[in-house]
Order: sequence, then C-alpha cells, then structure tokens
Amino acid sequence: VQLQASGGGLVQAGGSLRLSCVASEDIFSMQNIGWYSQAPGSQRVLVAQIDDRGPTYYKDSVKGRFTISGDNDKNTVYLQMNSLKPEDTAVYYCRARRANTLYWGKGTQVTVSS
Repeated sequence: VQLQASGGGLVQAGGSLRLSCVASEDIFSMQNIGWYSQAPGSQRVLVAQIDDRGPTYYKDSVKGRFTISGDNDKNTVYLQMNSLKPEDTAVYYCRARRANTLYWGKGTQVTVSS
C-alpha cells in the first residue's frame, strides 16, 4: 500500500487547511486509516482515524475543529482542519492498517502562525 499526503502549508491562527491522503488501493479495504501529527522533539501522535463505518477517533484537542472523511471513489482520506492554532504546528502523516500491518506516507508540514 502506498500513501501520498498533501495539503499542508503556512496559515494564520484561526485559518483552515485540508489535508489529503491518496492511497494506492481501496481505502475501505483497510482496517482503518489515521492521521498523525509530529511536532519537533515530540512523538508522533494519532489525531484522527476512520474506518468503513466512519470516524472512530479524534484526539481531544482537535474535537470540534478537525473532521476526517473518506472518498472511496478517489481512494482518498481527508483531514479538514478548521480554527487552527499555533500548537497544531507539526508534520502530519497518514497511516493505513491492513492485516495488522502499518503503512505510512511521507509527511506534510502544517505551520500555524500566531
């Protein structure tokens, strides 16, 4: 499984970005797909996750601001990020799980200025 993440950039606090994760295979053939963030000097943490039934997890700090969704026709999972805060600054990665094997895409940088 190959994953390609895109959509990061520089945005002011309060702004929005939409990240895209394009998979080489049917996204809902996966057990789940997640978005992770990794800030400098910090561990990679799960931000949101989705399976074929819909979103299954949001990190507390993004609830009400971020929305994960999937488009099976495009083999793409999105992370809509609204009301961005400087503390959301990180490299964002998408990860697919299939047959208990994890597949990672390259990250996309999100920078939120105050």
